[in-house]
Amino acid sequence: MRVGFGVLGPVVAWDADADGRADTDGRAIALKGPRHRAVLARLIVARRRVVPVSRLIEDLWAEPPPGAVGAVRTFVAALRRALEPQRPPRTPARLLVTEGPGYALRADPDAVDAWRFEQDVAAAATLPPDGALPRLEEALSRWRGPAYAEFADEGWARGERSRLAELRLHAVERQAEARLALGRAAEAVPDLEAHLAEHPWREGAWRALALALYRTGRQGDALAVLRRARTLLVEQLGVDPGPELRRLETDILGQAPHLDPTPARGGAAAQVWGGAAAQVWADATAAYDRTVASGARTRLESTAALLRDLSMTGGGGLLTARRQRVTAVAAAEELGDPELTARVIGAYDVPAIWTRLDDPEQAASIVRAAERTLAALAAGSGPVGHDAIRARLLATIAVESRGGRSERGRQAARQAEEIARRLDDPGLLAFALNGVFMQSFERAGLAPRRDATGAELIALAARHGLVAFEVLGHLIRLQARSALGDFATADRHAAAADRLGERHERPLVGVFTTWYRALRLAATGRAEEGEAVVETEAAVETEGGGEGEMVVEAEAVVEAEGKVKAAAEGEAAVEAAYRDAAARLDGAGMPGLERGLLPLALLCLRVERGRPAPTDADLDWGPYAPWARPLVLLAQDRRAEAAAALRKVPEPPSDLLLEALWCLTGRAAIAIGDRETIARAHAALTPAAAELAGAASGLLTLGPVSRHLTDLAEALR
Repeated sequence: MRVGFGVLGPVVAWDADADGRADTDGRAIALKGPRHRAVLARLIVARRRVVPVSRLIEDLWAEPPPGAVGAVRTFVAALRRALEPQRPPRTPARLLVTEGPGYALRADPDAVDAWRFEQDVAAAATLPPDGALPRLEEALSRWRGPAYAEFADEGWARGERSRLAELRLHAVERQAEARLALGRAAEAVPDLEAHLAEHPWREGAWRALALALYRTGRQGDALAVLRRARTLLVEQLGVDPGPELRRLETDILGQAPHLDPTPARGGAAAQVWGGAAAQVWADATAAYDRTVASGARTRLESTAALLRDLSMTGGGGLLTARRQRVTAVAAAEELGDPELTARVIGAYDVPAIWTRLDDPEQAASIVRAAERTLAALAAGSGPVGHDAIRARLLATIAVESRGGRSERGRQAARQAEEIARRLDDPGLLAFALNGVFMQSFERAGLAPRRDATGAELIALAARHGLVAFEVLGHLIRLQARSALGDFATADRHAAAADRLGERHERPLVGVFTTWYRALRLAATGRAEEGEAVVETEAAVETEGGGEGEMVVEAEAVVEAEGKVKAAAEGEAAVEAAYRDAAARLDGAGMPGLERGLLPLALLCLRVERGRPAPTDADLDWGPYAPWARPLVLLAQDRRAEAAAALRKVPEPPSDLLLEALWCLTGRAAIAIGDRETIARAHAALTPAAAELAGAASGLLTLGPVSRHLTDLAEALR
């Protein structure tokens, strides 16, 4: 059952139909009492983030009853039964999940009417009037009353209600502007009059209503509206109308020609809906469709270039680009033209920073297509330009075979780099260096090599205006300097990447820099929890001295307990930072990065501080499950199962988490006493003795590798 949720009015849930709308044929889901609905509403406000049980209790009761925790659990259990009635017993919930200290509602991005409303309004802002109007009408039709209607007095709902209400007013006014731009002024008048009856202080709405009346031949009514607006503003608020209202009144009195309706595709209308750029795009794409035949080969190359640009928008753009890329390559191969196929494959020179593949099967298919095309090019005579084409194919192979142990990927990276340097082609060299970076994980301890690659990329890209690769260079150096414990330099690269990302509209940059700042907090902003515990125990053990000694020792106990508290608060702050960073991944279009990363980061935080692994049954470890499982079983005191799981753990993939996963394997081996695995972990980690384990990812850390090596060496004695 696919569940839809409604908060634009009373809070409801329903068994969603095909388009996710509330069902009117009796398929509403019974949510029991007001406390149940309050829990659900509070989790929706959190937008898929975890809400601690303590926060739920504070929000549900002004004075919590003694059994508040149990009551919250009861509400959650009842909601789970209602929302997932077919879930088998003792299986993890899919929607309302337990995570860490609380609960989260993992609803799909289009499952909540408020979220879909926001998506529609945002999409409408990028469309011309004829496309925007239906999106806005659809968005506004979702409202059934005030947002979170039954929780209007709750502090936790107040900010979200205000935000949604303001967005609705904005949507009503944009809808009126679209109708005006399309020559449908008469349709705009009734909605604007009703809108202003409830919200008389919105000058933009007064202006739109006056203009709509003027365009329907009601000049006197238009002037009367402007006089009414002036009276209200002066008498009620003590302010004069703004310059736009004053200018409109003058223009109406003079019957200025520019007030007459204009075609929706030009002039002022285009400026309202995204400016001249939107109009140029619409005209250019229309001309392209008219002049370039549907079967023309140039369409494939144009499509490949568009997909490259689309991928850098993040989210849905990245997912669409990745999916359509395979289709474009297959279409090119069907035409039997190796050069065309090579250009289509090589045009997707999208910088890659994360070494775990989002879609391994798709990546493998791209690599196979690139290899086939290289073979076909080698079989023919071909022009001199084949060298550049070959280099792009080789760089593609290197990038798309990342994380593997095949020598082919490293060989392809070396060949692409050699050709690019020989041809002195900056763009080609930048793409080749991306492949070199992706293939620089054959062993631990290679952060200095990657740092040099990042530095060359930054210099090369800055000289030749290759913004995407300049961002890549900064992120590579952020990772490498983090691995080397040089956070001052890493900070500078994070700031530089953020500036470039903001200036050039690269939304995915912020995902990586937010994770970096959580890592930095974990690595540098904590108290030494272990030392504090030792001091506490020592102080308690010596409490038997004289009166003066007792005072000193009591002070020591207080001081040590303060350190323990500070350490706990520090860990909570790091966990909160990781959770905030993980929220940035929702909808970012990078499943290979998203799945399992938050549990892994929290596991590393606990292991690094000598604490047991988290054991929540509904944690999704994603691709990291084999390395987490032995430690989770040990935390559950299932030693024999942990030993069996450790024997099945594969060698970590050659990627950014190589050192982190070896450290996790080593910690489990020490706890179990598996000398063979201890020795393997020690040998694998030795080249990285000067690095922070896991920090090469720019995401998480288990502290100095040297400390893990010391523990591994002692376990072998």
